[in-house]
Amino acid sequence: MTSPSNTSVAVRASHARFGVIALALIITAISYLDRVCISMTAPFIQQDLHLSELQMGLVFSVFTFAYALFEIPGGWLADRFGPRLMLTRIVIWWSLMTAATGLAGGFASLLIIRLSFGIGEAGMFPGLSRAFSRWLPEGWRGNAFGLIIMSALIGGAATQWMTAGLLGTAHWSWRTIFFVYALAGVAWVIVWFWWFRDEPEDHHSVNEAELEIIDKPSAVGNQHSASKTPWREILRNRSMILLCGMYFGVIYGWYFFLTWMPKYLLAARGFDLKSTGLFAMLPLLFMAAGVALAGWTSDRLTVRLGRRWGRSLPGIVGLPLAAILLVIAIEIPDAKISAFLFAAGAGFATFGVAPAWAACLDIGGANAGVVTGIMNTFGNLGGAVGPMIVGVYLDWFHSWNVPLLTVAFFYLVAAACWLGIRADEEIRL
Repeated sequence: MTSPSNTSVAVRASHARFGVIALALIITAISYLDRVCISMTAPFIQQDLHLSELQMGLVFSVFTFAYALFEIPGGWLADRFGPRLMLTRIVIWWSLMTAATGLAGGFASLLIIRLSFGIGEAGMFPGLSRAFSRWLPEGWRGNAFGLIIMSALIGGAATQWMTAGLLGTAHWSWRTIFFVYALAGVAWVIVWFWWFRDEPEDHHSVNEAELEIIDKPSAVGNQHSASKTPWREILRNRSMILLCGMYFGVIYGWYFFLTWMPKYLLAARGFDLKSTGLFAMLPLLFMAAGVALAGWTSDRLTVRLGRRWGRSLPGIVGLPLAAILLVIAIEIPDAKISAFLFAAGAGFATFGVAPAWAACLDIGGANAGVVTGIMNTFGNLGGAVGPMIVGVYLDWFHSWNVPLLTVAFFYLVAAACWLGIRADEEIRL
């Protein structure tokens, strides 16, 4: 016989939590629209502003470096003041910096704008992590992170294709593209601030049945505990350290596909602009499929095997496969086959991404924003180093192969880190 409580949950539960997921999907797509458009416009920016390969590499890296440095403060602010206010600030800031990119007059001004862009955008994913820790049941988290990262990558893939069309077919200026893309974030932030609330019980659309589904007491814990962040315990935790090393390796390679991939296809593989727009999409689409599949798989493995292996196995399997495919893609002479192998490798490399964010919620508890911020800081340090190394090798040695082989190496390092990560052990005071 079905209990009255279960019947109540099944029949009367509201659905506001799905609205939170929908807004998260939209903003992550917009974040990559604003972030990725510079990779497709890079050849035109270099020509217009007379930038070398090294200077363009620094432009790519300075955004990610600033983003990395401010991730931990961004996560702490989200824990302390809530994601409603913090994400409003973040999206307004990055929208202004997207428009400002179109005003750059040279290397120095572009560098300063991209530095400010990275500072402003830092904290978005920790902010969403904090929102998910309040709004979503534990069994949804890996899948939810897979979906939002998938949405970001689909947004990035669409940006490659759309920007190539605007540059090549519509003959838009690269400056105009940045001005127009900035408007998307402004539209989103109006809806977010009007509709979202930091706690489900404060939202007018949430009823008791939905709170029971969310399992609010265990999801939230002490609402004010984030003001007493156990920094020593977090920074000394073995799983935290290994998550940082793992994410450094994964995002080191991730940012090649976000930054240099279009230039690689144009310069090293001989594609024209239209074909570059299409083939530059492929890695991002494979990455989108990879994170969604890994998030879904991780949640189901967690039910069967527990948190430790449920979070670890996707990365342990996927990352070595990614390294192998990248080495083959570098060496194979056929340009189209190489592009497909790069895309497949990029997809397998993302198998450790969504489970890593879910693992941060598992071990972070009430300090999920800080824990995700620390991991993402080290990931984006990898993302800052990678594009700069490519620029150095292109400028000084005119070589693509060596920096690409370092991507495969760091994928293997990331896989090794997953072996020691214990998502089943929460960080405690």
